[in-house]
Amino acid sequence: MKTLLDTTRSFPSAVRLLMINQFAINLAFYMLMPYLAAHLAGDLGLAAWAVGLVLGVRNFSQQGMFLIGGTIADRYGYKMPIVAGCLLRTAGFALLGWVDNLPALIAASAATGFAGALFNPAVRAYLAAEAGRRRVDAFAAFNVYYQAGMLLGPLVGLALLAADFRLVCTVAAAVFAALTVLQLRALPACRAADCAGRGEGTGGVLAQWRQVVANRPFLLFSLAMIGSYVLTFQVYLALPMAADSLLGADGAKATSGLFVLSAAVAVAGQLKLTAWAKRRWSREEAMVRGLAAMGLAFAPLALASSGPGAWQAALQLAALAAAVVLLAGGSAVVYPLEMDTVVALAGDRMVATHYGFYSTVSGVGITLGNLATGGLWDYAAAHDMRWLTWAALTVTGLGCAGAVYALARTGRLSSAPVVPVPAPA
Repeated sequence: MKTLLDTTRSFPSAVRLLMINQFAINLAFYMLMPYLAAHLAGDLGLAAWAVGLVLGVRNFSQQGMFLIGGTIADRYGYKMPIVAGCLLRTAGFALLGWVDNLPALIAASAATGFAGALFNPAVRAYLAAEAGRRRVDAFAAFNVYYQAGMLLGPLVGLALLAADFRLVCTVAAAVFAALTVLQLRALPACRAADCAGRGEGTGGVLAQWRQVVANRPFLLFSLAMIGSYVLTFQVYLALPMAADSLLGADGAKATSGLFVLSAAVAVAGQLKLTAWAKRRWSREEAMVRGLAAMGLAFAPLALASSGPGAWQAALQLAALAAAVVLLAGGSAVVYPLEMDTVVALAGDRMVATHYGFYSTVSGVGITLGNLATGGLWDYAAAHDMRWLTWAALTVTGLGCAGAVYALARTGRLSSAPVVPVPAPA
């Protein structure tokens, strides 16, 4: 904790505010969203298709609109979309708790999703600009706050849920309202030198997008990294399904434990893993090794799925825990270097638009990857080949690592080592 506080204090005030902002965003988001489906189906009595529609609209309005949010940030400044996104999510979360008809719920869900599309690219571009040469360190610390919000949010939501779901929504909306006021008053316009003129000379919006898509190294890197997001999402898909299959009614408890373990690894190990990786390898070498570790996280599950009967349950539980730890650790190595690479490939211009496009590509990849993983899971279960899903995920991670390695070897990515920059006195 002391290391995190010391690291946080070493950055400019705007960076510190963005980190605290992200912690509060995730705290409010995850105190509500894990319990929304149960509220819609149970308290409001919506049909399963309607629940899926409300949740799907939220996901599409965020993942599908990241490029729009990034474009707005580059053309009109970073502060405005951050403030507007928090204000929009205030309204969306408040509505989710106090309306009970499907059209209003869909509108509220769309608002919460588009809010994320507004502030996510802007926050990352602002952080990169203000951190300067210390981008990697800034994104490492940022991820600690991000994961801490994910860790505490569901616990706070569960405590509030004992009273009423409306209280959960009201508190979450109040957090975003406070963030709106705080950032409106305290967050300065981006003052870093490389913020100036980022959108100049880009022409119209379509011309701006064409410049991003024409950035071949960036486009190839975005495609190469899709596999990493598919793997990370398995904490929400394949790993919980494995826990349910293994433990039945107790699977939900095991799933909660996996979430806590994943976030705890990121919170406790992020800064140390980043510093360790920077000392040993270049940026590209560290990403390749981190991606390989994310893929290999699923190998123990492939081996444990065919273990001896008497010990199979214990082996699979141990393999689940090992997979979560290795997946979270590999992701902690990759994330800050990945975010730094996006800025480097963007050439410090239209950074928010590049982040928006990158997130949109990742979102599409997650959707397709989830469809493939789910289909493979059903096939493997029907043919008593449960190892097949885990083997495919392992190959996905190793393939992702190989693609990034190939890009680095062909000179499409910067090969300069990540040199630690001393914090200002």
